Amino acid sequence: MINNRKRFLTIFSSLVLALPLVAQEQEKDSVAGSPNLIEEIVADTLAMDLKGIEQMEQMALDSASINDSPISLKKDSIDLTVKLKDLPEAAKYDSLWMKELYANASLSDEMFREVEQLDYDKTYPTSLPTDTLKARLERLNQKTPFNIAYNPSLENVIKSFLFRKRDLMERMLTTSQFYFPLFEQELDNYDIPLEMKYLSIVESALNPRARSQVGATGLWQFMYPTGKQYKLNVSSYVDERRDPLKSTVAACQFLAKLYDIYGDWDLALAAYNSGPGNVNKAIRRSGGYKNYWNIRRYLPRETAGYVPAFLATMYLFEYAEEHGLRGKKIERPYFETDTVHVKGLITFDQVSELTGVSKEELKVLNPSYKLYVIPFIDGKNNALRLPKHAIGSFVHNEGAIYDHVKKEIESKEGPLPQLVKQSEQNRIRYKVRNGDFLGKIAERYGVRVSQLKQWNGLRSNNLRIGQRLTIFPRKTPGAAVASTRKSTVSKSFPPGTKTHTVRSGDSLWTISRKYPGISVENLRQWNGISGKNLKPGTKLKLCECSS
Repeated sequence: MINNRKRFLTIFSSLVLALPLVAQEQEKDSVAGSPNLIEEIVADTLAMDLKGIEQMEQMALDSASINDSPISLKKDSIDLTVKLKDLPEAAKYDSLWMKELYANASLSDEMFREVEQLDYDKTYPTSLPTDTLKARLERLNQKTPFNIAYNPSLENVIKSFLFRKRDLMERMLTTSQFYFPLFEQELDNYDIPLEMKYLSIVESALNPRARSQVGATGLWQFMYPTGKQYKLNVSSYVDERRDPLKSTVAACQFLAKLYDIYGDWDLALAAYNSGPGNVNKAIRRSGGYKNYWNIRRYLPRETAGYVPAFLATMYLFEYAEEHGLRGKKIERPYFETDTVHVKGLITFDQVSELTGVSKEELKVLNPSYKLYVIPFIDGKNNALRLPKHAIGSFVHNEGAIYDHVKKEIESKEGPLPQLVKQSEQNRIRYKVRNGDFLGKIAERYGVRVSQLKQWNGLRSNNLRIGQRLTIFPRKTPGAAVASTRKSTVSKSFPPGTKTHTVRSGDSLWTISRKYPGISVENLRQWNGISGKNLKPGTKLKLCECSS
């Protein structure tokens, strides 16, 4: 019996030591306990644990009793075979939850517009009596450090949200279950009121990929310089302003600094949105008042609606049950995920292939990776976040996974690291000019419209004059301009294509009137037109056909 046990342990230890296992400390990697959460590589605990034959024996017994459902990897060819077992019920929950997150992805634009266009004078029919609202606001004021006092403007904003944005609020109640535990822990770490979590709803509608018209990005809407100030890295690979954990830490640091300056959370909120400079000017113009409601009319329009929207959101979340607002119960909060530091460049497609986690879910869990590639850079740790059920399988097979990925990358004609490194060196910031549209800019720099939208978080084709775009050009601007001029002169259409030659005085509307069944929007779409000016002599396609 003793000889059999020794023989078993010898075989088991040789098998285990042959695998590059790296134990992950889940609490360190998944819980937002420190700004340096992803700055310390977790040690290989296997080497520490194998101190004696008794421990080895215990590990053998433990491993035999745990049903870890590991990945099965076949390493005898470049085509790595992956077999991942999953619980059908858990898979159903994942599917339903991902569907909910995707549905909420576009709500940030709706929230941006709502804050900008708040009408403080318009009233809405609701069943909320003014006296009841006053009493509830007073109770909120007693338990929070914000200056919550009734006024007609705030009442109208609350009723507007109840009447016009009820669906938005209910969807936020659902999504908040995913992010709020993370926010609350970091807010507590920095001694910031926990109610500040509602700020992320007003800022981004809880969309980590949200991007405002002026370029503020992420759950907490950091501008590029402020993000850099709080050590949020932005490169061709990564935008850490989109990282839920790192951006939350940065937001807490920024808010704590603003409170140190003003000693008032309402003014800290206003300064977070518009910058301390605008708040200071509003204080001067008001004659020295330091109460938000006294300086509100001197603030930028968006900021003037910002604090009321925040207070209205806080009220509706705190009194959701009284108003019949109900979110869906989620089956996996943020902390049902975990992270592992990558030890080599790996793409979302490869992670999905190897773990069975869909690429769509990887995008939700890892929103900071712009190109859906997780880079490996000496001296810097980049983390991959996965559902906890997939972490063990990934770690258990790390060596085989990275061998497969390395072979796959080396088999490509243009190795991915070199391509991305080159694009990073060529990265430019382009300022939108009059007459620009995405198709024109894409052609100028030899890229696709879809790439421009992906790099800049754009969900529509609309551009503003003066807007800054990040571009990784495939050709130099000079060559692009020459190419554009050449193509303009020699532009031709397939035989039989119906066209219209623009004459002096023509407009899209007058042209559309000449051809029944063709609208102004058709002409814009078929010819890549964003403005109104038409150059005489230009030929316009009158069909949805390739040129």
